[in-house]
Amino acid sequence: MDTSIISRAEHDEFCRRLEAEHKRLAAEDNRQNHRIDTLEEKVEQIGALVTSVEKLALNMEIMANELKQQGERLESLEARDGENWRKAVGHIVTVVIGAMIGFICTRIGL
Repeated sequence: MDTSIISRAEHDEFCRRLEAEHKRLAAEDNRQNHRIDTLEEKVEQIGALVTSVEKLALNMEIMANELKQQGERLESLEARDGENWRKAVGHIVTVVIGAMIGFICTRIGL
């Protein structure tokens, strides 16, 4: 059985080394905790950004549908105005032709 006894100086040196190692590990823990906190903040920011992009995409889809509907309504309005103009011109041409035929008929005695 080994009953070696260590001196007080060796014991004190061992305690200093343990305390130094403990301080080093505590400092490393603090650095790692700071890095983890920073990562958690970044993950939260990315999550908020993803949510914002999803909302933006949804709004863009709604706007695209609305724009398509407005385009269809505009085309129908433009077609209706063109139709009305063509009808008006047709009526005017009919009246002028009718007046000319009436004038010709009165000249020839009908």
